[in-house]
Amino acid sequence: MIKNIFFGFISLLSLNSQEKEPVSWSYEVVKVNNLEYQISFDAEIIDGWKLYSQFSPEEGSVATSFKFLNNDNSYDASEIFNEDPYIIGYDNVFKMDLFYFEHKASFNQSFRLKNKDLNQIKIEIDYSSCDEELCIFRNETFNIVLDKNKKIIQDDIVSLNDIKKYNSLELDLDKTSYDSFDVIQSSNYFEIFIFGLLAGFLALLTPCIFPMIPLTVSYFIDQNKLKYNSLISASLYGSFIILIYILLSVPFHLFDSLNPNILNTISTNVYVNISFFIVFILFAISFFGYFDIVIPSNLISGSEKKSEKGGVVGIFFMSLTLALVSFSCTGPILGSLLAGSLSSTQSGAMQLSSGMFGFGLALALPFTFLAFYPKYLSVIPKSGIWLKKLKVSLGFIELALAFKFLSNADLVEGWGILKRETFIIIWVIIFLLLSVYLFKSQAKKINLKNIFGWIFLIFSMYLSSGLISSKNVRFLSGILPPEFYSIENKANDCPLGLNCFKDFEDGKKYAIENDKIILLDFTGWACANCRRMEENVWSKPVIFNLLDNNFIIISLYVDDRSQLPQDQAFKYLNQSGNIQYVNNVGRRWSLFQQVNFNNASQPYYVAMLPSGKVLSEPIQYSSEENFKNWLESSINESTK
Repeated sequence: MIKNIFFGFISLLSLNSQEKEPVSWSYEVVKVNNLEYQISFDAEIIDGWKLYSQFSPEEGSVATSFKFLNNDNSYDASEIFNEDPYIIGYDNVFKMDLFYFEHKASFNQSFRLKNKDLNQIKIEIDYSSCDEELCIFRNETFNIVLDKNKKIIQDDIVSLNDIKKYNSLELDLDKTSYDSFDVIQSSNYFEIFIFGLLAGFLALLTPCIFPMIPLTVSYFIDQNKLKYNSLISASLYGSFIILIYILLSVPFHLFDSLNPNILNTISTNVYVNISFFIVFILFAISFFGYFDIVIPSNLISGSEKKSEKGGVVGIFFMSLTLALVSFSCTGPILGSLLAGSLSSTQSGAMQLSSGMFGFGLALALPFTFLAFYPKYLSVIPKSGIWLKKLKVSLGFIELALAFKFLSNADLVEGWGILKRETFIIIWVIIFLLLSVYLFKSQAKKINLKNIFGWIFLIFSMYLSSGLISSKNVRFLSGILPPEFYSIENKANDCPLGLNCFKDFEDGKKYAIENDKIILLDFTGWACANCRRMEENVWSKPVIFNLLDNNFIIISLYVDDRSQLPQDQAFKYLNQSGNIQYVNNVGRRWSLFQQVNFNNASQPYYVAMLPSGKVLSEPIQYSSEENFKNWLESSINESTK
C-alpha cells in the first residue's frame, strides 16, 4: 500500500516535469499459420531512463508484466514473454541491484488459437521506469488485430459468434487451375476508363434503358418549351448524364466503408421500383391528355426572372431520371466496376471515377443524339394532330414499361401477383389497344400511322404466343418475368426446369453424393441479363445437356429479401469501424460473393468442385459459344 502511494506521488511529480513519456511502445504480429501467431513488443526508452525487466527483484521498482485480458479459453499463451538480455546494475533510487533495459527493449511471445474465428486480443502491460531521481508507473492496454486482411474485427457490439458466422462464408478455394488476376486492380486510369466505356455500351442493350427513349424524345421534341437551342440543350443533357455518374463515385473518395453492392441494392429495392411504377403510370396518364405534369405555379413565378436557370434544372432532372430508371440493369454492371476498383489498396476511388466517367459517356452519347435530333426531323410537321398521336402512343408504351418495375418488386418480394402469364396478358392488352388506337385514327391513305398500327398488332400477337409456349417469346428475355415464375410451374423454380439449389451447403452436399460439378450462379430476381443468359443461352440443346448431365446449379439470389433465421443472421464491424448487418438471404449471398470472389455483379458464374477447386476463371454475361467452351473446359479440368 505504502509502495503504491509512493509511486503514485512520484508519478504525479513526473507528469509535471516530463514533456515526453519515458517509454513508448509499438507491436508487430506475425502469422505463423492459421492458428499460431507471434507477437513482439518494442519499447523505446529515452536517454537517462530505465525500463525494468519482468524478472527484476520485487523489492525494487515494479517489474514489467504482460496480461491477456480476453482469454476466455480461446487460445493458449504464457504471460511470461521472452525478452532481450537485461542489464544488472545498481539503482540510485532503490539503493540495490536491479534488472533493467536502457534505450530499447524487445519482448515476444507465441500463442496458439483454439478458436480460429478469434481475430482480436487485448494485452495489458504494467511497467515502471526511473531516471536518477524519479520513477513513473504506467498501465497500457493494446487491442491487437491478428490478421488485418480479414475485414472483420471484434468489439463490444460484434460478438465472437457473429465473427464465426462471417468466417463461415469464406471458402477454402484452390484457384491454381487458371491464372487468376484482377483486371481492374492492375489497370491504369485509361484502361479503367475503357472498361467503363464498354460496360456503358453494354448497358445500352439492357431493357431498363428503353423507358427513357420515349421520355427523351417527348421532352426535347417541343423546342418552344426549351430555354436554349437544340445543340446547347442536347449538350447539357449529355454533360449532366456524365456528371451524375462521376458524382456517384464521390462518396467513395470520402468514405472507405461503403459497400460495393450498394447500387445493386438500390436497383432491386422494392420501394424504388414501386415508386417508378407510380411515376410511369402518371406519365402515361399525362400523355393520354388527362392532365399536364407542370412545375407548381409558385415555383414558376419565382423562376420567371431566371428562365435560363430553370431550363438547366429541367434538363438536369431529365438526366437524373435516366440514371435512376436505368439502375435496375446498370446497377449490377456498375457493381463489377465498384468491387474491382475499390478492392485496390491505392487510388481505388480515383480508378472508380475514371470508370464512371467512361460509363456515363457511353450512356450520354446516344441520348445526346436523341435530344439533338428531333429539331431536324424535317419530315415531321412543326405542329398538328401528329403530336397528340405521338404523345398518346408514348403513353401506352410508358404504361407497359411501368409494369416492368412492378414486376421487379414482385419478383424480389415473391408476392406472386405478376406471374409470367399475368404480365404477358397485361402487355398484350396494352399493345392491342395501342394498335386499335392507331388504326382508328388513321388517315384515308396508307401512311406511317398505319405501319405502326400493324407493328404493334403483330407485336401483341407475338406476345400472345408466349401463353402457349415460353420458347416463343425468348427474344424478350430479361423484360418478361422468368419462365419458371409461372402460374403452371408450382413445383420447380429453377431455370429451364434444371435441378438447382438455393443454398450453397445443400447444393455442395448433393454434388458430393452425385459426383457433380458445382455451377455457382450468382443471380438476382430483378437481373435482366441473368434471364437472358438462362433463356437464350442455357436453353440451347448442347448447353442444356452439358448443364443437366455434368453440373449441379447453385443459384444464389443477391436480391432475395427473405429474412434469415435468427441463428443465421449476424453483424460485423469492418476495419473502418462501421456496423453492417446481414439479416436477409440476399445480403448473405452478396457478402458470400464479395468475400470469395471479390465481385459484386450478376450474372456471375463459377465452376468448381466440392473440394474447393475452381476449374476455370469465372465468367459473366457471355455469348452462346463462349459459354459452351467455358463449360467444356471446366468439365475437362475436373477430370485431371
